[in-house]
Amino acid sequence: MTISLTDKIKAKHSRLVFYSLTPPKITTPGDRIAEIAQAQLQRLSRHDIDALILYDIQDESTRTDQERTFSFIPTVPPEVYAADLLAGLNAPKIIYKSIANQTGEQFRQWLEANPQVQHAVFVGASSHQQVEKTNFSLHDAYRLRQDHVPSLTLGGVTIPERHARKGDEHLRILRKGEQGCSFFVSQCVYNVTDTKNLLSDYYYHTCQTGQSPAPIIFTLAPCGSLKTLRFMEWLGIEVPKWLLNDLRHANDILESSIHTCLNVASEILEYADKKGMPVGFNIESVSIKKDEIAASEEILKEVFKLINRPVKIVCNTSVVAENV
Repeated sequence: MTISLTDKIKAKHSRLVFYSLTPPKITTPGDRIAEIAQAQLQRLSRHDIDALILYDIQDESTRTDQERTFSFIPTVPPEVYAADLLAGLNAPKIIYKSIANQTGEQFRQWLEANPQVQHAVFVGASSHQQVEKTNFSLHDAYRLRQDHVPSLTLGGVTIPERHARKGDEHLRILRKGEQGCSFFVSQCVYNVTDTKNLLSDYYYHTCQTGQSPAPIIFTLAPCGSLKTLRFMEWLGIEVPKWLLNDLRHANDILESSIHTCLNVASEILEYADKKGMPVGFNIESVSIKKDEIAASEEILKEVFKLINRPVKIVCNTSVVAENV
């Protein structure tokens, strides 16, 4: 019997594997969009992924004063791309939906107009200016989902780097859980220390409060050039200085980044296994270059090998909680 993604999430399965895509730009000719989708279908059909994430990218120019590495062009809406062009992929689709520049009424209409969307991650506005402009927040979006489509399996975004700056990301995860989020997907991670710090604080807090950690899916992405690296930094991805130096001076930056991503995944999985925490991985390419897309597929293959290894150590949460 096939277990649904929703049931896997509710049961707090560990070692889930997602892959993620950004739909083509809206300026792409229709026949070319169909070609891109067909190539993606053929490529992804070779892998037994637990879900496909489709991103909803927005202009984040108000988030930072730094110039965007790649110019922003809106894309085909992810829910449209999933339904019209990727229906042939036998994997659940998780639709990212940004609340940026949305009013409450617009968001409600979107929820009611897309009953085919069964799994979603709501993404908050990138700046306070956007929230003030529409008077609509992520909290409001969670409330509307509960009021209008409570059956929608909802995920949240988590950012380990934010935990390094503010120290409260584990509490954000818990608050989002109270508002309906049953799983979390991270921003791309290269800083394994920040990630383990977040997992540690989240784990021990849930032990103290008698709660059970929700599945966290950590995103891995290859980097094939200095331009891609600059774009990742613009997105807010924290790359430690030593790693930044190594990538900049690597003979093959793409191969070096693949090796780094797999080391990060292995270390996260080993740490989480010891504490019995449900974690998984989401593989993406932040670039549309063919070599970086191929590299993301290589990471995907190696991650499957990694997650299929037996769990070495699992700690009894109830015992740990008694000793905290």
